[in-house]
Amino acid sequence: MKNLGDFKQEIIKINNKTNEEMYGRGLDWQKIDIIGDKIIILALNRRISVLKHIDGKDSFTARLMDLALLNEFKVRFKTYFEETFGLKVRSVLKDYDPVNQLAGTIVITAEPVEEFLARESS
Repeated sequence: MKNLGDFKQEIIKINNKTNEEMYGRGLDWQKIDIIGDKIIILALNRRISVLKHIDGKDSFTARLMDLALLNEFKVRFKTYFEETFGLKVRSVLKDYDPVNQLAGTIVITAEPVEEFLARESS
């Protein structure tokens, strides 16, 4: 990994791949910001059709299904991230707003990303 731009592009690929596996489709768009050891990902992720139908009738069950899917997503994303970069992840925090179809993910790494990239490129 040579620079921050390449690093972000790889994260975009990992996030999209995980979404394709979990939800059967990629993301409409995503934006990544990195601040020290925090990677913030905002993405437009269209609602799964089956959950869209349940939302209006049983929002509690739909939310439980969302939480189960978010937990599985975090496990897979962390695995792919660590395998791709060799950079340990302390935590993956994720939430989804079904009304606006926005997903927010915060990846907290074991060390600041800039320091990791500088060490890897030297």
